[in-house]
Parts: sequence; C-alpha cells; structure tokens
Amino acid sequence: MDFGLTSSQLALQDMVRKFAAAELAPAYASAEAAARIDRAIIARMGALGLIAPELPEDCGGHGVDRISSGIIITEIARADFNVAYIQLLASLCGQILAGNGIESITRPWLRRLTAGEAVLALALTEPSGGSDAARLSLHMRKERDRYVLNGEKASISMADQADAAVVFARSGSPDDGARGISALLVPLDLKGISRTRFADIGQHAVGRGSIFFDAVEVPADHLLGAEGAGFRQVLGGFDFSRALIALQCLAPAALSLEETWAWAGERKAFGQPLSAFQGVSHRLAELETHIEAARLLCFKTLWLKDQGRPHSAEAAMCKWWAPRLAFEAIHQCLLFHGHMGYSRDLPFEQRLRDVLGLEIGDGTAEIMKTIIARQRAGRHAVPY
Repeated sequence: MDFGLTSSQLALQDMVRKFAAAELAPAYASAEAAARIDRAIIARMGALGLIAPELPEDCGGHGVDRISSGIIITEIARADFNVAYIQLLASLCGQILAGNGIESITRPWLRRLTAGEAVLALALTEPSGGSDAARLSLHMRKERDRYVLNGEKASISMADQADAAVVFARSGSPDDGARGISALLVPLDLKGISRTRFADIGQHAVGRGSIFFDAVEVPADHLLGAEGAGFRQVLGGFDFSRALIALQCLAPAALSLEETWAWAGERKAFGQPLSAFQGVSHRLAELETHIEAARLLCFKTLWLKDQGRPHSAEAAMCKWWAPRLAFEAIHQCLLFHGHMGYSRDLPFEQRLRDVLGLEIGDGTAEIMKTIIARQRAGRHAVPY
C-alpha cells in the first residue's frame, strides 16, 4: 500500500498551489463582496486543465485519475473555498453528461465546461424537500419533439451564474418514486426561466437560489439517458462528489491550523509562547490528527473509485465527517487568535461561514449515516 503521490501528481500539486496562491487567495474576500466568481478566473483554470480533468479527452478532459482531481480541488479550496465549487460542479455534472445523452448535444457543452467557458449547475433540490430527493414535484411533459417543464428548483448552487443546468424532473406519476425521475440538460437562457438568489450567511461568491420553470420548452434530444433513469444517474455521481466536497472543506481547515501553529509559536502570554500551554498545543494536535485521518479517508475513497470498487459507504463517511470537522477546526483556530480572530481582518470568520453550508448541501450528516448503515446492515435492516 503506497501513501505517496507520484511524480506527476506532486508536480500537479505544486503547479496548482502556486497558481492558487498567486491568483485566487488575494481575491477570496473581495469575491465575497462582489458575490460572484470571476469568469476570467474560471477561464484561466480551464486553460490550465484544472476543471473536470478526470473526464475523457474526447469530452475535453485529460483522463487523469480521481486522486489528481482531489489534489486539484484541495489546492484550489486552500486558496479560495468558493472557487473550488467550479471543480466540484464540473466533475459532478460532467460525468453525468459524459455517460448519458446524445454526443452531438453533450460534447460541445463538455468542451465548454472543461475550457472554463461555461458553468453548469445541478438542479435536484426543491422547496418541498432536499433529503427525500426521490419525491420531486417539478414536472416534465413530452410534447412531440420537446419536453415542457413546470415548477421550481430551490437551494441550487450557482443558480444565477450558471449557463445551463442538469435538471431532474418527474416524468411519471408521483407514485413511481425514484423510477419516475428523468434528467435533462437545460440551457438557462430558455424562455420561461427565471432565477433568484437567497440571502445566505456564507458562500456569497457562489450564491444559492431558486430556478423557476414556467412552461419551459426543452428539445427532446436534451434528455440525459433514458426516461426514469435520472435518479440512478445522480446517485452514482454523488459518491465521487462527496469525497471532493470533503477535501474542499478540509483544505481551509488545514490552512487555518498551519496559521494557528505559527501564531501560537509567536504570541506570548505570561512570558511564554501560547504553544507552551497544553490547552493550546494539545487541542491543535488533536485537530491535526483528525484532519489527517479524514484526508486519508477521502483519498482512499477516490482510489476506490479509480479501481472501480464499491465506495458508497466511504463517500458518505467523508461527507458527514469532513464538513463538521472543518467547521470545528476553523472555529477553534478563530478562538485561539483571541480578539483578532473575531475580526474580519483575518479569514477565519469567512472560512467558518463558508464551510458550514456543506454540512447541509449534498446530503446532511443524518442521511450520510443512513447510507453507511444500509451498506453495512443491508437496506432491509435500515429501511429509512
């Protein structure tokens, strides 16, 4: 068992870290104020091959392993947590498009996506519920050579910035449950679409909001996969994206610990550095241990994905644990910085608000633990 990175992975890590430190980190706070992710930055990442690089070359990617994708999102999120959403959404939506749909429709979008010329959102959640994703209300009706959409998607990341969305809608009866859900690639400039933005406490550069569909006509050739297969498509993608989300959250937490170790070694109290007090150094040591363990779990999950082996339980472990751990670590670092930590002059408060959202998004801790329990005990033993 080899825990080291290959020479190409180390070179990738070094390149992305230098790029992120120079071009992303300085704008982390200002991007929040602007409440948008700079399209020039997205294009720059696309030119460097940093967006969904695991996709095949004929889809605009580079066919790299998922561990390399994890390295990229880690280094991007270390500099700017919110910009890393570009990697997250591109990988999640990209694999759905690459494995489903008509190539003449999906390939141009995939090339634009990986080049940083387009942003795709994932539109699954609705106002009536998020965790019970099989009970969708957004309806799609087939009319000759098109589908007509009516309804609302809510809590959608990048809702007001995306160019298109992978939209999940009910094509059958509500009694069909997951079997009646289909997926469509929907350009968001179609007639009848309107969008709003929520007033969230964090992730302002990403933004979250609703997408409304009022008799929106989508060409029938934009169907992704077979009718009724949409729910299975997104479930498979979540196993990959949950490991990426965990790494996205762990990155600012690890950076916060680095900064706090340095602070604790320099800051004096009662004639000694703060790190001389075990109440400080032991707590930081605990957090270092937990973050390292969580990081290894994430990369094991990505390795399992690369090997084509089951990894749903591991992905769920990553998703419930890492965002909560990241919040805890950043919170503790803020407190150890005392009155300065409470200031917006330091990045802890923004990091804290930003990572909090991913304790909810893409599945709560309770849902993740249910997935783990079903994997271990069997679905019959854990029906809900």
